[in-house]
Amino acid sequence: MDVDIRTLDNNSAGSASLPDEIFATTPRNDIMARVVQWQLAKRRAGTHKVKGMGEVSGTTRKPYKQKGTGNARQGSLRAPQFRTGGAVHGPVVRSHGFDLPKKVRRLGLISALSQKLADGKLVVLEEATGLVRTAELAAKLKVLGWTSALIVDGTVDEGFLRAARNIPRIDVLPSVGANVYDILNHDVLAITRAGVEGLKERLA
Repeated sequence: MDVDIRTLDNNSAGSASLPDEIFATTPRNDIMARVVQWQLAKRRAGTHKVKGMGEVSGTTRKPYKQKGTGNARQGSLRAPQFRTGGAVHGPVVRSHGFDLPKKVRRLGLISALSQKLADGKLVVLEEATGLVRTAELAAKLKVLGWTSALIVDGTVDEGFLRAARNIPRIDVLPSVGANVYDILNHDVLAITRAGVEGLKERLA
């Protein structure tokens, strides 16, 4: 599929051919949902923790004798029914991540790219370099009408990255870091020439 190449000045810079097997497949919403769930599960810290009965501070002495008091028998003040006792079946430090087959992750990325192209939200840029000031980049993005965009380049230019990182909802990623969550979380997906070649190699 041939698409027009645009510059950051919103001018035409020729055309590029996008492979149909990567950018023009039928999007699979179920696969994209699985990949997003996998990404979000992996990013969870899993550092939640509460103290159990054996971890809270307190005496190990039996609070009162077993029989003859008229009260229910108790073995420890650290039991969960007491105010200073430990929690029962509370959260512990663990990883929330789970395995997802590589072919499913690949299909999810292809579906996300195809979805953006089908929605008319995929733009091929000539390059994403030459800008080091946030104000200059913000002015060009305003002309383009982009308020939420993910820019994917083959190798991210450091100056361009610094210019973009203070603009809300504008993110820059290398082609090896392109992922389903970030693509779907932005309105516009802008891929440079080098970024297209990088995605072709990655998804070949």
